[in-house]
Amino acid sequence: MRDLGPPGSSTTTSTTTSTTTSTPASTPDAGPAPHRTLLDVLAVPAMVAVGALVAVQSQLNGDLAQRLGEGARAGVAAATVSFGVGLVVLAVVVAVLRGPRAGVVRLVAAVRSGELRPWLLLGGVAGALLVATQGLTVGTVGVALFTVAVVAGQTSSALVVDRAGLGPSGPRAVSRGRVVGAVVTVAAVVLTVSGRLTGPEGLGAAALALALLPLLAGAAVSWQQAVNGRVSEVAGPVATAVNNFAVGLVALLVLLAATVLLPGELRGPPGLADGWWLYCGGPLGVAFIALTAALVKVHGVLVLGLCVVAGQVVTSVALDAVTGAAEVGPATVAGAVVTLVGVGTGALASRRR
Repeated sequence: MRDLGPPGSSTTTSTTTSTTTSTPASTPDAGPAPHRTLLDVLAVPAMVAVGALVAVQSQLNGDLAQRLGEGARAGVAAATVSFGVGLVVLAVVVAVLRGPRAGVVRLVAAVRSGELRPWLLLGGVAGALLVATQGLTVGTVGVALFTVAVVAGQTSSALVVDRAGLGPSGPRAVSRGRVVGAVVTVAAVVLTVSGRLTGPEGLGAAALALALLPLLAGAAVSWQQAVNGRVSEVAGPVATAVNNFAVGLVALLVLLAATVLLPGELRGPPGLADGWWLYCGGPLGVAFIALTAALVKVHGVLVLGLCVVAGQVVTSVALDAVTGAAEVGPATVAGAVVTLVGVGTGALASRRR
C-alpha cells in the first residue's frame, strides 16, 4: 500500500506504476486496454450527471434556506441541515453494508499508521465552505455572479492542482487543449448569465468584491476533489463521503454559532408533510462526494471540474425554464452549448496525455 503523503512522494510511485503498466496496454494482445477505453468514454457523461446533481441540490438548499428564515444564519442553517441529513444516510449505509464499513475501518487504520496524512482528511471543510458561501453571498450577488465566481475559481485552480499532482492520478501536464477547455468553459458560463450581470439592475463594486468568497470556495472545490480521490484509493468512495460529511458538519456547526453575531432570524424547520423533498439535498451531496471521489482518477481534477460545470449549467437552464425562476433567452442557451464544447475540448486533451 503506497504512502499518500506529500505530493512529491506519491509522484514517484505513480510514475513508476504508469511506466510498468503502459507497455502491456499498448500491446495488441493486451486485455485491459478496451476496458480502459470504455471507462474513459463512460466517465465523461457520468461526471456531467454529477454536475446535474449539484444544480438540483443548490435549488433544494436555497428553498430550504428561505423556509428556515432570513439572512446569513438561515443560509448556514440550511447547509448544516443538509450535511446532517447526509451524514445520517451515510451512517445507515455503513451500518448495513459490509463494504463501506470495512472502508471506514481502513480509513481509521491508514490515519493511525501515517499512510494518510491528516490534511488529506480536510476535504469536507471545502464542501462546507461552498454551501455556506452560497447562503452568505447569493442574496446579495445573485446566483449568476455566484456561479461565475465558483466556476472561475474551480477551473483555474484545477489546472494548478493537476499540475502539482495532488490527485490520485498524479501530475498532469497543463497542455494547450486543457487550458483552452478551461477558458472556453469559464467564458461560456459568463455568456450564460450575462443578461443577469448587466443592465439597469446590474451589480455594483461592493457586490463584485463580495464575489471573492465564492471565487475562493470554487478554488477549494478542486483541492477537495483531489484529496478525496486520494482518500478513496485507500478507503473507498463511501468512507470518503463519511469523512467529508463529518468534517464538514463540524465546520458548519462552528460557523452557525458564529452567525449569532450577524443579523437574521431562524424559524422552525418545515415538516415532512409540507416539504420532505427539501431534505434531499444531503443525500444528493452524498452521491456527489462518492461519485467524484471515484471518477477523479479517470481524467483528473480539471476534466472532472469541467464536466461538473457542464452538468450544472445545463441543468440550471432546464430548472429555470421549468420553474420560471429566470428567463431562458438565446444567450443562456448559447452559453450552455459552448460549455459542452469546452468540456469536450478538455476531455479530448486529457485522453491524449
